[in-house]
Amino acid sequence: MKEGWAIWITGLPASGKSTLARTVKERLERLGVHVQILESDVVRKVLTPNPTYSPEERETFYNSLVYIGVLLTQNGVNVIFDATANRRRWRRAARGLIDRFLQVYIRCPLEVCRGRDKKGIYKKAEAGEAQYVPGLQEEYEEPWDADLEIDCVRESPEKAAEKIIEIMKENGFI
Repeated sequence: MKEGWAIWITGLPASGKSTLARTVKERLERLGVHVQILESDVVRKVLTPNPTYSPEERETFYNSLVYIGVLLTQNGVNVIFDATANRRRWRRAARGLIDRFLQVYIRCPLEVCRGRDKKGIYKKAEAGEAQYVPGLQEEYEEPWDADLEIDCVRESPEKAAEKIIEIMKENGFI
């Protein structure tokens, strides 16, 4: 059985990760390539039903998310990680364990993320109702090793998806 591949889409909360993940999935499926999105918001509801987002909880969550991704790819499933993963070590762990791996970083100014924040994450943090928000109370460690960087202000999700598909072709993923 051929192993699957993984793409990790990272960036601040509300930077457009989920939109880009869905756009890439739609494009790939039109090409006959099946993919499973591991959306952190969905997986978190299973692993930590009442999340605190504490550093300790994030450590457990992201280690588990990487493990799930490894299991899927080892069994021939292609994966898109849709997850902030504000620490480089979690993204590096996935890269080290998954042979065919790409990291896509959505560079998005905090002000733009705040404006897009449908979940109210930033407002809750500013009101003292949420803590540990990457970009505010928690550092977001920008990737040093991204295979592709997307400018959320200048590039549409469609244009970004085209770039991802192109780099996937160049690397023999599809």
